Amino acid sequence: GTTFPPLIVLVDEAQVAFMCPAKDDQKRPYGGSKANSRYFMAVRKIHNQGRAVNVLMWQGTQDPTNENLPKLVREGAHTRASLALGTESQARMALGDKAVDGGAAPNLLRPGLDRGTLVVASDGITIPAGQSSITVRTHYIDDDAAEAITDRAKALRDGVTTLHAINRDEERDPLTDIAAVIGDAPRVRTKDVLARLATRNADAYGGWSFIDLKRVLDGTGAEPYKSDGVMVISRDRLTRALTNRDTEGSASADG
Repeated sequence: GTTFPPLIVLVDEAQVAFMCPAKDDQKRPYGGSKANSRYFMAVRKIHNQGRAVNVLMWQGTQDPTNENLPKLVREGAHTRASLALGTESQARMALGDKAVDGGAAPNLLRPGLDRGTLVVASDGITIPAGQSSITVRTHYIDDDAAEAITDRAKALRDGVTTLHAINRDEERDPLTDIAAVIGDAPRVRTKDVLARLATRNADAYGGWSFIDLKRVLDGTGAEPYKSDGVMVISRDRLTRALTNRDTEGSASADG
């Protein structure tokens, strides 16, 4: 019943490791597929024992062969997946004889036209009964799309303070915290404000819903409103609400 946090080892272009000719101080080769190969034996140990403690090995290669991806390593992988390949023999190396004999054919995928289409043989995903593999569609992300995604991620992080910089014992001012997580954006969707507040201080805001956010903003002039079909909070309205609150507080104190 013990649960371990996942530790995933990613090795792309694994053929570089398997074919590495270098040796360590004890003359043990780093590459190769013999019992004295450091990389080969490390992968085998992770395959044999890693899953018990949630340590997983992910490897990729563009040309699966016995030299680039040795048989014992291929067969030790519980999930085997392939993009488009050139030949059936490569498909067998990548997915195994059982999957190919059962109809898996990544060698029939069209390079370029079928980008993002993946043939998978695995005991970790649901495969229709009687089949040994499944063809799935992933999403190919080119440079322009990746840049757009990272821009959106940075926008979501705008105004977010790292948790270790927060004193969890201090008294919170929700209005000020909302303004902080909105940052310089003219308006932010309410669901993003809630996510940023939870990141800013999980103890204070981790359980907040839209109702809690609306309750704090009701009567301030900065209530959530709909823009382009989604509920948002305006930075300018919130700034005015904070200014009015501070001005009214000062006037009361002077009186």
